[in-house]
This record gives sequence, structure tokens and C-alpha cells, in this order.
Amino acid sequence: MPAIAFSQTKDEREILSILDKQTQAWNAGNLEQFMVGYLESDSLMYIGKSGVTYGYRSTLENYRRNYAGADKMGKLTFNILHLKPLGRKHYLVVGKWSLKRTAGDVGGHYTLTFAKQKGHWVIIADHSS
Repeated sequence: MPAIAFSQTKDEREILSILDKQTQAWNAGNLEQFMVGYLESDSLMYIGKSGVTYGYRSTLENYRRNYAGADKMGKLTFNILHLKPLGRKHYLVVGKWSLKRTAGDVGGHYTLTFAKQKGHWVIIADHSS
């Protein structure tokens, strides 16, 4: 994941660290560890090509179903295009994702909404296309 080309705040460094850890977990084939960046709640919202999924467990199950096996998971990279505070407790992250894989390369864009809850940043909404 390329670094943002400007001075980063503590919050921005924490958010970028979460995304880096997610990339590492994905590339290690560990979906449970990848999900650590998400809010573990029924209020988590994931929007993808199949529509809206609510909840941490449902989102994890979708990942398991859609990316079963190393050939479908491949190697993930994120390219951060935009990182913007939406007040003191929310951030918007816009970026590109790509998977290099034997099942065929795929990629797209994403928008993540981060919220600071109990002193930690978590993804509360993910719209990936």
C-alpha cells in the first residue's frame, strides 16, 4: 500500500496501519484476521455488486463463500486515493483494490467509512465495486 504523500496525523497513521494489517492478513489467507479492521456488530454495512450485507458475521461469511481457496484470494493490494476526516470521530477512505490470482485478476474501487469507537478506529461501512 503506497503511503499518502503528505504529513499524516496520528489518526491517519492508525487507519493506514489497519489497512496494512488487513492486506497482510488477506495475503496470508486469514479472513478472520482480515476482518479485525471491521466493526464487530450487526450494524456493519458492506455494499458490493450483490447488494447490501448487514453485520460482521454475514460479511465474513460472504468473504468465505466468494474467496474460498488461495486461487480465488490471490494477493491483495490497496492504493489509497483519498483520506479525509469527516469530523473528529469519522474518516472517509477512497481507494483502489486489486487481486492478482490464478483464478483471474480482479480489482475495483472502494469507499470505507471509519469511526472511532472506544478509542479505536473501525470500518463501519464498506462499499466495494
